[in-house]
Amino acid sequence: MFPELRAARLEIAKGAWYLRQYLSDAEQIAIAAQCLELGSREAGFYTPIVRGEHPMSVRMLCLGRHWNARTYTYETVRSDIDGLPAPALPPELARLASRAASAAGFDLVPDLCIVNWYGAESRMGLHQDKDESRESLEAGAPVVSFSIGDGARFLFGGLRRKDPVEKILLQSGDVFVFGGPARLRYHGVTRILAGTGPADLGFEGRLNLTFRQY
Repeated sequence: MFPELRAARLEIAKGAWYLRQYLSDAEQIAIAAQCLELGSREAGFYTPIVRGEHPMSVRMLCLGRHWNARTYTYETVRSDIDGLPAPALPPELARLASRAASAAGFDLVPDLCIVNWYGAESRMGLHQDKDESRESLEAGAPVVSFSIGDGARFLFGGLRRKDPVEKILLQSGDVFVFGGPARLRYHGVTRILAGTGPADLGFEGRLNLTFRQY
C-alpha cells in the first residue's frame, strides 16, 4: 500500500475518475472474503463462454443480475450456464459503490455487480460497457470499478476502438469511475502483475468488481 497516495483523485477524462488507494486495507479484506464466499456457493464463479464458443480468460460471478455472455444481455437467471437464479447484490457492497461514485461526483444506486477473477494469464480486450438499459446509458449512470489483489495494466480509450488509450496501473484498493460523457469509452486489461497484491487478502490473482445501475 502507498499511504501517501490514499484517496488521491485524478480526472483521467471528463467523467472518468481514478481514485487511488480509495479502499482501506480492512475494506479490501472484507470485499475479498465476501466475493470468495459468494463465489463458492452453487451459483458461484464460472467461466463464461462467449459467441463463437470461446471461453473468457477470467472467472465470473454476477450479482443482482446475470450477464449472458452469449447474448450480451442481462437476465435474472444464468440461462447460459446452469439456469440458477443470479445471487443478490449484498447491500454493503452496493453502499461502498455508491460512496465511491459520490467521491467522483456521481449519484449511483447499483443493482448489479460483475466480479471478474483474473489469473496471471487473464486479459480483457478493449470493449464498451453498453448492455445496460437504454435509460441507464442515456443518463450516463457510472460504472464503478474496484480493484482487489494483484495489480493490472488498464487501458482507457475513447468512444471509438481506434482512439488513443491511456495506460494506468491499477493496484489493490484503487477505484475507477466512469460515467456521463465517459460512460461508453473503450477500456480493457492487458496484463496482470502476478504476486503484487497484499498477502493478507487470502487469494491469488485479481478481483475486479464493476457496479452498474441497470
